[in-house]
Amino acid sequence: MTYQPSVTVMAQGRKRVDLGSTSFTYGPSQFLLTAVDLPVISRIVEASEETPCLALSLKIEIPVVRELLSREEIHVTDPPAESPAISAGMANVEFLDACCRLLRLLESPQDAPFLGALIQREIIYRLLRSNEGARLRSIATLGEQSNRTAKAIAWITANYAKPLRVEYLAEIAGMGVSTLHHHFRVLTSVSPLQYQKHVRLQAARARMLTDDLDAATVAFEVGYESASQFNREYSRLFGQPPMRDIKGLRSAGAPQLESVGTSQSAA
Repeated sequence: MTYQPSVTVMAQGRKRVDLGSTSFTYGPSQFLLTAVDLPVISRIVEASEETPCLALSLKIEIPVVRELLSREEIHVTDPPAESPAISAGMANVEFLDACCRLLRLLESPQDAPFLGALIQREIIYRLLRSNEGARLRSIATLGEQSNRTAKAIAWITANYAKPLRVEYLAEIAGMGVSTLHHHFRVLTSVSPLQYQKHVRLQAARARMLTDDLDAATVAFEVGYESASQFNREYSRLFGQPPMRDIKGLRSAGAPQLESVGTSQSAA
């Protein structure tokens, strides 16, 4: 069972990421770090034909994080109490320089297999040394509450169409049910059942948008037993019924639907 942190660095333009009722906006020389998979909706809020939105999104390998944390010279503070698994920060000169060197490897593909891994390692090091690195450390450290909660999050993400028993989820995390509920809400801003619902609805939205499926078919594919319940919850989350929403997205240009932790997009 895996979970994939990621970092997105903005070079030009501005994006907004919505996680439930919480929003994060970041622009040039800023980055968004997510420590676990989160069902978010991201939108480009500042861009034009003359100055398009440019961003680099990079997956973070947990084994590399753990190896770096084992070194004595790397000291990372504990995350602030009750802080979520997503945060925005300013990219310093050293961090941006590493990102630029990684992109320049596109011009010399023969060097990429060797130097790419080294530069990505440096980027992770820079993240761990930043103020936002504390949550990444707690997610990667075996036995910590955040690490245990991440296992439950990863299970839901991989099995969102299956029925969810919170007792089984707590067993996966090695926690009591009430403890899991608390830490789950801290990291994701929602309960396990709400998280599953968001993942299901966003998966359904993406399927309808890309595969041209009808709402009833998608509803059952993502785990709903009732098409009417699916329509109600879809309308509550996205503001209008499924097919009307999809039609509007196609005509206006769809927002990016992401599970941030696994996103590898460049906008």
